[in-house]
Amino acid sequence: MKTYQEIKQHLADHQSCWLITGTAGFIGSNLLETLLNLGQKVVGLDNFSTGHRHNLTLVQEAVGPAAWRNFRFIEGDIRKPEDCKAACIGVDYVLHHAALGSVSRSIENPVLTNENNITGFLNMLVAARDAAVKRFVYAASSSTYGDHPALPKVESVIGAPLSPYAVTKYVNELYADVFGRTYGMETIGLRYFNVFGPRQDPKGAYAAVIPQWFAAMIQDTPLVINGDGETTRDFCFIDNVVQANLLAANADKSAANQIYNVALNDRTSLNQLHEIIRSLLVEKFPRLHDHQPQYKAFRAGDIRNSQADITKARAMLGYEPTHRIREGLKLALTWYLTHVKTEPE
Repeated sequence: MKTYQEIKQHLADHQSCWLITGTAGFIGSNLLETLLNLGQKVVGLDNFSTGHRHNLTLVQEAVGPAAWRNFRFIEGDIRKPEDCKAACIGVDYVLHHAALGSVSRSIENPVLTNENNITGFLNMLVAARDAAVKRFVYAASSSTYGDHPALPKVESVIGAPLSPYAVTKYVNELYADVFGRTYGMETIGLRYFNVFGPRQDPKGAYAAVIPQWFAAMIQDTPLVINGDGETTRDFCFIDNVVQANLLAANADKSAANQIYNVALNDRTSLNQLHEIIRSLLVEKFPRLHDHQPQYKAFRAGDIRNSQADITKARAMLGYEPTHRIREGLKLALTWYLTHVKTEPE
């Protein structure tokens, strides 16, 4: 089994073609930047329903003109089989990240979530199968663990789903398994736990907690915690997720057609998270010295505690997280100070 550094060196020496769906999104654009910097060819597919054109512009500026020439973008929709087919032509590896995230959004609009996360996923599987791609790596979710109380979460033990979003992500795993058994496809699902980092959008009703809180403290607007603040999450910095994707795509055949947790095997409460972000920002914004959040009711569909067992990813993929939560938040801080206006819009 190769280490992450060995995988990156191999990619730098051998060019392949990768498809990233959702390439204009937070995770997709970070994957794009890494692969282009490693000299890879990349096809991107996005319909900008949640991704942003400015993310692609930021990647273009970061990698430079020579690397950018290896990128081909398709503005298309995974709900359209023809777009999926066109995107898979000549592709070696698929990193499937196009989806509608957010538990609360899925509760408000389960049909739209189903169309994107199940129909779109199936369209991509079929297109990848027909294009004979080498491996199909996809974004699974810790929401699949549902109401199972055990901690840390182990891949083989899940509970009942608590939201339509969780249902869609579990169905993805079932479809991937069936395509492996029926058609011989090699798939790997990565169950992400609360990913954060640069280019994660702080705006909108469905924004994740960390970018929302960075923006709230920078702009001096109310910061809301749902519940009592003792809810815990296994927050995972984006560089760890990029590592997991590259390892999964290049792992031995014996690692294929399985699911892996991608996180830290750690728990941070929302109250602790608030204190870390406040402490990182207080030097620049002294008004945060006595900053207090507002507490509101728990949100429907949210699980109380989350923590990942990453033993399997370490053993089978060679996954070793490089950033703990405070290290990741320091790096994210630099990005948000640059890209979040000090006054709310």
